Amino acid sequence: MPVRPAAVRPRTRRGRLLAGAVLVALAGCGLQPAPAGGPPSGLLDDAAADAAVAAAPAGSALAALAEVEVRGRAPRTGYDRDLFGDGWLDTDRNGCDTRNDVLARDLTGERLRSGSDCVVVSGTLADPYSGRTIEFRRGEGTSDDVQVDHVVALSDAWQKGAQGWDADRRAAFANDPLNLLAVDGPLNSQKRDADAATWLPPRAAYRCAYVARQVAVKAGYGLWATRAERNAAATVLSGCPEEPLPGAVAVSPAAQPAPSTRTSYADCAAVRAAGAAPLRRGQPGWRDAFDGDGDGLACE
Repeated sequence: MPVRPAAVRPRTRRGRLLAGAVLVALAGCGLQPAPAGGPPSGLLDDAAADAAVAAAPAGSALAALAEVEVRGRAPRTGYDRDLFGDGWLDTDRNGCDTRNDVLARDLTGERLRSGSDCVVVSGTLADPYSGRTIEFRRGEGTSDDVQVDHVVALSDAWQKGAQGWDADRRAAFANDPLNLLAVDGPLNSQKRDADAATWLPPRAAYRCAYVARQVAVKAGYGLWATRAERNAAATVLSGCPEEPLPGAVAVSPAAQPAPSTRTSYADCAAVRAAGAAPLRRGQPGWRDAFDGDGDGLACE
């Protein structure tokens, strides 16, 4: 009896749009779409990505990629947003929740609700992902025009190490300003839980800074990356090898230490003696053991 070929389901309009968005983003980094059914061409292969990381200038985001372990993605089983805390918290104890802190940081001309020291009701965003200027107005139907993006998505973190964390560490991660940006709402919704292998900002000029921030977060929290993600990150950062790790002090080429030099402190006394206190999660020399209260700042 002849075997009938399996039916091929037509791609939905939504699927075509999302696939197109990914290929447009990759093409802007010099990554060109391959023939149908194949991966994008232009990505560094494993050996080339490893060589680029090994040759990267000290203190750069590309060099820091060496600190991110390469492993397979764990199952998404059990993931729930609430496992990272009940919404936006006030982890820095300044009396304002993290979302309003980020809006106040990233908007210009921000205006607060009458009688409040925290709640941002309006302001202007220079969106890093699209390059657009977006007027934010808090209210039904308008608040989502500007959203706060987890640069390393919570679901991605869950599948790459966060399953093993306790509740306090996950809440600190979800509210860490290093991992948060106010951005164009629809683009944030489009990104969902994608990593650098499957989504990059449409604005090509921001991709180096975006990937550098992902590297800083993953290195700082001990999260891993898939091989495809590492290769994509190395491809982007090899086009801007001097891109610093967010939070790190830029070092002029003449004053750069040898590539093998790594910042390390024995304890908080050493951090203070070096004039580096307080350390922020993701900065050179960071160790979780220094952050006793889990607020993302160490050796205050």
